[in-house]
Amino acid sequence: MKSIAAFLTFVFCSFISVQLNAQSSNKGDTAAHPNFGKNLFIDVHQFQPGTVKYEDVTAAHQKDLAVQQKFSVNFIKFWIDEEKGIVYCLSSTADSSSIRKAHAAAHGLLPALIYPVTQGEAAEYLFLDIHYLGAGKVTAKDVAAAHKKDLAVQDRHGVNFINYWVDEKQGIVMCLSQAKDSSSVIETHREAHGLLPASIMKVKQGQ
Repeated sequence: MKSIAAFLTFVFCSFISVQLNAQSSNKGDTAAHPNFGKNLFIDVHQFQPGTVKYEDVTAAHQKDLAVQQKFSVNFIKFWIDEEKGIVYCLSSTADSSSIRKAHAAAHGLLPALIYPVTQGEAAEYLFLDIHYLGAGKVTAKDVAAAHKKDLAVQDRHGVNFINYWVDEKQGIVMCLSQAKDSSSVIETHREAHGLLPASIMKVKQGQ
């Protein structure tokens, strides 16, 4: 698997259509904690639908970070599905019991499930490609259909199309994707629908 989305699908295939909010911390960098366990885990917290908010989970995550060294755990990231009331936490430690102990000490919210996981190969770069199709010559419906075609073939090229934006009046489409290089993005567009970008740029994402 060559994309972050594919990595998440490994564990959460039933939630593939859900847009997840993600949060990371410099304190969660595994390289900064060489003594922590090298096993990766994703633990799942299940709340009532609609009862958990991003801000609440962020606060709980900060509490986890405050105690993680005591239990030799490195909390790396978390994802939240606010609608379904489910929180996923990615961490590195020696065993799953350390995760439970850390959560218990931090805020008392224990996970319902803990999965030992293996990390897939993440693409190294983000790209923004721009299509100039002509004023009034493209609709949001047309672009949605083309985007689905990109998604259908992206895995063959090691690309993860993340989002897109359309200016119907100017006839401009911008696509954000993750890939090892720009040529992979172009070849995905070529196979999917033949609409090649006028320009493609490697970009960095702000917070």
